[in-house]
Amino acid sequence: MNKTDFYYDLPDELIAQCPLEKRDNSRLMVINREKNTIEDHKFFEITNYLRPGDLLVMNNTKVLPGRLFGTREDTGGKVEILLLRHLSQKDWEIMVKPGKRARVGARIVFGPELKGEITGTTQGGLRIISFEYSGVFEEIIDEIGLMPVPPYIHETLTDNNRYQTVYAKREGSSAAPTAGLHFTPDLLSKIEAMGVEIAEVTLHVGIGTFRPVKCDVIEEHHMHEEYYEVPEETARAVKRTRERGGRVIAVGTTSVRTLESNAKLHDGVVTPYTGVTDIFIYPGYEWEVVDALITNFHLPESTLLMLVSAFYNREAIMKAYQTAIDWKYRFFSFGDALFIE
Repeated sequence: MNKTDFYYDLPDELIAQCPLEKRDNSRLMVINREKNTIEDHKFFEITNYLRPGDLLVMNNTKVLPGRLFGTREDTGGKVEILLLRHLSQKDWEIMVKPGKRARVGARIVFGPELKGEITGTTQGGLRIISFEYSGVFEEIIDEIGLMPVPPYIHETLTDNNRYQTVYAKREGSSAAPTAGLHFTPDLLSKIEAMGVEIAEVTLHVGIGTFRPVKCDVIEEHHMHEEYYEVPEETARAVKRTRERGGRVIAVGTTSVRTLESNAKLHDGVVTPYTGVTDIFIYPGYEWEVVDALITNFHLPESTLLMLVSAFYNREAIMKAYQTAIDWKYRFFSFGDALFIE
């Protein structure tokens, strides 16, 4: 398939620049694959489409304030980095701007308590940095780092918690699992009271999720590895759901990639596991676990749009996106939601 098969024209004014005051007041498009219908609702009405015995699987990753600004120790040249993946105690995979100032051996000063040395390179021009610090690394990052909101958001984020889900726990992500931003504690309590089970996985979102597809033929695109965990209690929850005839509903594409990666590795069975995934899901994919999907509206020609298209079909999803444009839905990270059942 060609990358251009997933292109659509989006007016700039439909790119959400800030979150709504109330998380669950975003709009919700509901697509029924069997009936081939599209409906317009509010997100808190998701309860009308969940059933007792269903399982919601959520990604509990927490976004690091991992956008750091520093200077070359020798030249004073300005350098910006984005923390992508924790490799060892002091080593991280990072994205750097400008790359020419971050060759192997370059030393970068981020503040009196944090320095780093570029020690290697990885695929796609990324770097490895080894940090030197005094104190607790996470506390230093919280103090000097900025939230890595996407470049299409031009307004300043006044509350960093609005780029975190209310159930975020495991710090290490470079971007929020945005489908989860619509949930509130009250809504989650209401869902559980309905008899819907909730389970968690962890996938630390890295460059693999949002890196543009550069190949004209999408099958030639390779995803970057991202760390994930499936705990034992989640594997058991999926098994229970299958036994009682419920649906496994993934909250977000990162939850999809975690569950499907895990099942592919274990002969179709979700199994407790910690590892990395570079799974790329596009139309033609054979699904193992996920029965329904809650997601946001994604960028044109992105791997996320390709994944969503694989869950239904490309033509139907592109039609739904055009409908969302016609209905003035808000797009991307702080935008509205889509439920495909």
